[in-house]
Amino acid sequence: MSKVYLIGAGPGDEELLTLKGKRILGKCDAVLYDRLANDSLLKYLNEECIIYYCGKEPGCHYKTQEEINDMLVNLAREGKTVGRIKGGDPYIFGRGGEEALRLEDEKIEFEVIPGITSAIAVLNYAGIPVTQRGVSQSFHVFTGQSAEKLDINWKSVAGLTGTLIFLMGLKNIEIITNSLIDNNKDAQCPCAVIMRGTTSKQKKVVGTLSNICSKVAVSGLASPCIIVVGGVVGLSEKLNWYEKKPLFGKNICITRSKQQSEEISEKLLDLGAQVTAINSIKIVDTSENLVNYIKKLNLYDYLVFTSVNAVNLFFKYLKASAFDIRKVGGEFCAIGPATAQAIRSMGINPLIIAEQFVSESLLLEIKKHAKPGDKILIPGSKSSRAYLGDELRKLNCHVDEVPIYETVEGTLQNESAFDNVDIVIFTSPSTVKNMISMLGINRIREKECIAIGPITGSELSKNNIKYSVCDEYSSDGIIKNLLQLKGEKND
Repeated sequence: MSKVYLIGAGPGDEELLTLKGKRILGKCDAVLYDRLANDSLLKYLNEECIIYYCGKEPGCHYKTQEEINDMLVNLAREGKTVGRIKGGDPYIFGRGGEEALRLEDEKIEFEVIPGITSAIAVLNYAGIPVTQRGVSQSFHVFTGQSAEKLDINWKSVAGLTGTLIFLMGLKNIEIITNSLIDNNKDAQCPCAVIMRGTTSKQKKVVGTLSNICSKVAVSGLASPCIIVVGGVVGLSEKLNWYEKKPLFGKNICITRSKQQSEEISEKLLDLGAQVTAINSIKIVDTSENLVNYIKKLNLYDYLVFTSVNAVNLFFKYLKASAFDIRKVGGEFCAIGPATAQAIRSMGINPLIIAEQFVSESLLLEIKKHAKPGDKILIPGSKSSRAYLGDELRKLNCHVDEVPIYETVEGTLQNESAFDNVDIVIFTSPSTVKNMISMLGINRIREKECIAIGPITGSELSKNNIKYSVCDEYSSDGIIKNLLQLKGEKND
């Protein structure tokens, strides 16, 4: 049965999407999203989902509202489960009601999934409580945007004692402030304008009704913005928790596969960064290549893993094959802490862990244990460097290298998302090659780039891309590098 979901995506921070919204996105066959919705939400879609961008910028509509309504109807009639992602909440100045009415007229089943409105969330992130005991006991939300004039009873609004919030009102800020003052609102009443709240581009200007327009004129603020009027604005510095986060203001691009991006993304979000995930590599499972090796796993002296992907796919294959893990007789070796942790999560403590996330470091550690005649299995990527296997053979070890996965170029869901990126993190030569293929080398060169290690850095150097390299070749090393860079620039 076809169905349309009108999904509130929240104000910008990807983690403000509701659990229900996330769950439903995974079920959709087609999705329409607008410019106020975070592109990162597209990662919750299944790979077969068709994506339509329906951004509507002031004075430049990519799709008219009627065209959007028609698309929802037509896609539903094709039997699809359709998601309509809308910034904030669908029914708060989001024209979701118009879409719902059209669907009702066409006898198409629909459901509305509420979202966190920017009227509340953006103020929170700017350090402004919507209400505060002894300051404001109510709040009132208005649209600040109108094609002709603002149809507002200014005399009544000016007499309100609660917090006044105007969405999408930047172009009409003089009308709003002058109308309030002309209707006896105190010209010294605190006022703030917040641009792109809850994102890395958040910027705030604070003043009064009498001077906020002049301050905004020299601030560089651009839509979308929220205007807030009231005494609660005076708390914006004391309660300014978001802008104090160490990576606030940075949009950081993660180029790993979808499965690998989650851990570091969460760490970056906790530090105040906005994360743009471009899955430049896709992991293709070829673990069936283990079929000729699984019966002799008990004969190997060492099993060497050079990535988390290799660990996960290896054990996935063993499980699918109903293989008894107790029959694996060899010691486990890991190229770095992340790979070691992946092995531990399977209930096994690796004997050998490289100090640095490179094959050379892993070889040094293996040399301390391996002896001529030892049998070594290396299940890994089809495109892995031949270095480790070749060097172990020079020690007269019997080495079996089995390609249990292949990395291929990922799919670029929204090219324009890269425009807002400040820093790009590369974690392998493949991510460098694929990002250049997907976006073009000149766009990469415009950004600040970080390489997880020297091998990845070498690929960037080949393409004349400036970069810094992490001292520690891990996710934690990337975080330390980012914090160091931010600290140097602040100094």
